[in-house]
Amino acid sequence: MEMYREGYETYCLACENYGMESMNFYLYVKNLTVEQLNAFNQHTKGSDDYEV
Repeated sequence: MEMYREGYETYCLACENYGMESMNFYLYVKNLTVEQLNAFNQHTKGSDDYEV
């Protein structure tokens, strides 16, 4: 879950840079698509083990 926190922090910084209000962590994770989660996991782990 720590990996998603890092992504959330990046998202919050991007929102702040564009003057937008960010959603809370629960909504952030809930609204990620399966493809986004898989891409994040592949990037983090450096493997192709995260297929649907």
